[in-house]
Amino acid sequence: MRRSGDQRPAGRRRRHRRPGTPEADWASWPALARLPAAPLPGGPVVVVAAHPDDEVLGFGGTMAALAAHGTEVQVLSVTDGEGSHPHSTRLPAARLAAVRAAELHDALGDLGLPSLRPQRLRLPDTQVHRHETTLRHQITARLDAVNAALCVAPWTGDLHSDHEAAGRAAAAACRDSGVPCWMYPVWMWHWARPADPRVPWDSAARLALPAGAIRRKAAALARFVSQIHPLGDGAGDAAILPPEELAHHTRPFEVVFR
Repeated sequence: MRRSGDQRPAGRRRRHRRPGTPEADWASWPALARLPAAPLPGGPVVVVAAHPDDEVLGFGGTMAALAAHGTEVQVLSVTDGEGSHPHSTRLPAARLAAVRAAELHDALGDLGLPSLRPQRLRLPDTQVHRHETTLRHQITARLDAVNAALCVAPWTGDLHSDHEAAGRAAAAACRDSGVPCWMYPVWMWHWARPADPRVPWDSAARLALPAGAIRRKAAALARFVSQIHPLGDGAGDAAILPPEELAHHTRPFEVVFR
């Protein structure tokens, strides 16, 4: 298994279609419940997402909690997610990008952020690793523009090339700006196992979600129809986020690496 700092791309999101770790295994692992609590930040938070839906999967409940507290939230959409179904005969890439942008708009409304307009950077899906320097500068500019108190980005060990590249660029931008960086896992819950030595558990923390934030996140996740339901009957139209995958992201807490 390659290291999280390795620059080689891990491939498309569909690489993780093999059976993963059941949510019941995570739920029965006592160490997950004993992770230290992470307090909500008190200033502007910039959330970086490799694809529209990553921010909601990994951090959506906390975004809802931040919105309820009146904390400013900004979202940077690195790609438009146009590569999620490269072999679909139903939705070409340009149309899928528009669909996913609309889904994210509706999801943010469900999280209590109806006026938030994500900054779409439009880097090519599955090719973010080729544009890390550009992305680093774009994130740095956003952090400085809003005087961010925190940046939250995909984990650099998630075993998806776009997630890892976005995380590396965000970490570098945070070093440039002196802004703390938290990282949220998405696909880790699929391929890793409890106590997996590839995961930096010593830097992990829990963000407990209020009941209202849990409900808001569930509603937001349901907006991503293009990802949680098949686009059609073709082999290239399968759901990317079936129920067993979504189960990892509907807990009453979220996990970040700090």
